[in-house]
Amino acid sequence: MSPLIRVLRTVFDTGDVPLEVQDTAPGDRYEFRNEVSMDGDSGRDAASGPLRVGACLSLSGRYARFGSQAARALQAWAALDGDAGLVIKDDRSDPEMLQTLLPKVAAGCDVLLGPYSTQLARAAGKMAAAAGWLVWNHGGSGDDVQAACPGHAVSLLTPASRYAERFIRDVVGGTGLELWIGQGKGSFGRQVADGAQKIAERAGACTRRLGNGDSWPCPSGPWALVSAGTFEDDVQAVNRARRQPDPPRLIFSVAAGVHEFAGEVDDPEGIYGAGQWFPGNATRAELGPPEDAFLAAYATVTDQPVDYPGVQAAAAAVIAAHCARQARSTARGQLWAQAAALDTGTLFGGFRIDPVTGVQVKHEAALVRWTSGGLALA
Repeated sequence: MSPLIRVLRTVFDTGDVPLEVQDTAPGDRYEFRNEVSMDGDSGRDAASGPLRVGACLSLSGRYARFGSQAARALQAWAALDGDAGLVIKDDRSDPEMLQTLLPKVAAGCDVLLGPYSTQLARAAGKMAAAAGWLVWNHGGSGDDVQAACPGHAVSLLTPASRYAERFIRDVVGGTGLELWIGQGKGSFGRQVADGAQKIAERAGACTRRLGNGDSWPCPSGPWALVSAGTFEDDVQAVNRARRQPDPPRLIFSVAAGVHEFAGEVDDPEGIYGAGQWFPGNATRAELGPPEDAFLAAYATVTDQPVDYPGVQAAAAAVIAAHCARQARSTARGQLWAQAAALDTGTLFGGFRIDPVTGVQVKHEAALVRWTSGGLALA
């Protein structure tokens, strides 16, 4: 295997102009093969050469902070894998751009990873079902997205409806606090909020719902807050809650699971969040690199810390590559059969899907909390 620093990495803009290229040495096994394509149920022998992994990721636009992490994580994974190449195109966080670019990526790769965000993952799933592709969904946790395209989307993430489960069960439970559940714009926030309400009701907690843009009434007593929305929605809600005359005793924010959160809120200390991954939380990796090896490889790509958007992309590549190599094929049906039979774990955590729908049923999100020393497992 070539040294990590020799990995081929090419990122293209929407006009097929290379934005960043680091050449490999002559004969390096990471060199891309122009003749390969992902072709519905026909596929090719996955053992006949290096595997080409394709993805549209948000390298610019509103999801760039997360899509760029995913791209860097895939570079680190490819270096460790030793027999894979990458093609990544910038969807600019835009569904229309994704619709333009994804067919091009699918035509030039063996396995196709999905984009980041529930919104874009929803569009990618619909395209996969219409075109006969299989998408490895690492970026869309919405319950509807995970179940929408059986046979065409394999999901790795804890579904959105379970994001607040551990906070409600392990932190709020038994405190007697009234739980306010704030819902941001879009279906993702609604699914997180609906799930939180059902979990709270099962636990016997008293709940109140706040829709996007609702005025906040004065609480009748001590209260806790679950904020469920986009990153921007959550930051706004947390800052607003902290400035109330009687602020919440406990706060859970979906956005608090990533390091960028600290730079956007007035004071993150004490706030809980959900992370699809956090260092030291996962069990031993049965497939792919162990956590320490991956983190070392990631550090050769960038000096920025990695959060779960990066690790979940790498895990998708691990699972997709394993299934292709086990099946000795990139045909959609054979890849699906391999994925449906898997019960395993990666550096990201557990992996098992519902064999009918493709919904992830084993992975558990981590509960994290901001302390004076930074983000830590709760």
